[in-house]
Amino acid sequence: MDRPAAQEPSPVRKDLTTLLTLSGPVVLSRLGIMAMGLTDAVVVGRYSATELGYHALGWAPTSVVLTAVVGLLTGVQVMTARAVGEGRRDKTGAVLRRGLVYSFWIGLVSTAVLAAVGPPFLHAIGLEKDLADGASRALLVFALSLTGYAISVACSFWLEGLSRPGPAATAMWAANVVNLALVLLFVPGTFGLPAGGAVGAAWATFGARTFLALAMLGFIVRMGEARALGVFTKPEPDRAAATEQRRIGYGAGVSNFLEVSAFASMNVIAGWISGLAVAAWAIVLNVAAIVFMVPLGLATGAAVLVGKAYGARDPAGVNRAGAVAFAVTGVFGLIISLAIWPTAGLIAQGYTTDPATIAMAAPALVLACLFFFPDCLQVVAAQALRARGDVWLPTYTHLASYILVMTPLAWWFAIPLKMGIDGIVWAVVIASFLSGGLLLGRFWMLSRRER
Repeated sequence: MDRPAAQEPSPVRKDLTTLLTLSGPVVLSRLGIMAMGLTDAVVVGRYSATELGYHALGWAPTSVVLTAVVGLLTGVQVMTARAVGEGRRDKTGAVLRRGLVYSFWIGLVSTAVLAAVGPPFLHAIGLEKDLADGASRALLVFALSLTGYAISVACSFWLEGLSRPGPAATAMWAANVVNLALVLLFVPGTFGLPAGGAVGAAWATFGARTFLALAMLGFIVRMGEARALGVFTKPEPDRAAATEQRRIGYGAGVSNFLEVSAFASMNVIAGWISGLAVAAWAIVLNVAAIVFMVPLGLATGAAVLVGKAYGARDPAGVNRAGAVAFAVTGVFGLIISLAIWPTAGLIAQGYTTDPATIAMAAPALVLACLFFFPDCLQVVAAQALRARGDVWLPTYTHLASYILVMTPLAWWFAIPLKMGIDGIVWAVVIASFLSGGLLLGRFWMLSRRER
């Protein structure tokens, strides 16, 4: 008797499996990014709460530029996925080569601009002189690592677009080992080295990012498929493809710049409250950033799925991929909120032993659980929209939500209404729900239009 043929998995199940397979290593890679920041924050915070304030404020302008750099290179990931969806894998090497050229120049220019503008900015925004001086010293070292990091991002985005995110995750965690060794040497001044505090942590970051760039380039050069993908072949000029790759990057870069600038401004508002408020907000923001890495990884999986379906001219596949990604992201946002809510005090104690900082950070971290769900959804929705060709709407949404709404609300709640750090968190909650609602609504409108 013949056995019945195995039932073919449904398209939804296929997309779910692909999303989780792609996103798992990407999430590990993104968590590796935050693990590096977490390691620095914990080591510096236990060394000195004052140095943690320097570190947070020195990192803030750097994070704005760094996130914009990552956004500018998003076209590498999207264009690679589209080329695969179109059945033109041999053209993906051209995408990488363009991306590496962009990343080199973007990194150099970003370093120069940040070094020139960063310290004067910190001294002009009303911070105490000692706070601004300490933050400026750390900022200048952080700026030096931008070029290496940009190159590593171009490489990892290309591999992710090829649905090969594993090597990037492995390299990122190897870089974390390098960073841990360096930060333990440089921050407290181990083995007779001068104690570096926030500046020592910044030098550790430089060393780890340089290692990461070299590791990623080395892996790609040694790939067996590299030649077939066109990595070593000088591509023929393709102005349309180069323009589209940059256009996607411009939209994502501006969007990331606006969002992270708004969050970095929260450090400034916290600085207007007190130096301890900066340290407390740094704890809340670092935990939120770690949580954010998971939806950021899911956003990559969503972009690859949506980008492939878009390249294959499959509207139903585009809409299905987005819906699956949103469902998974929403479930994660709810679970992580319920996990952090009762453990906020213990988490804060892991960052610092200072009682005043813990007393300020713990309740703010509880309140932050209200924005994890919408914040997770908005980043996945934004990336899914870019992958289907809607490049600028997420930028306008982030401008409205985080610059025009969150920033003034945070100042009003925290300073005139004297709500302190809790006021800053309430502003983030409101902006996250606004952004998430607008982006999901846009995806739904496009889905109805393309049926």
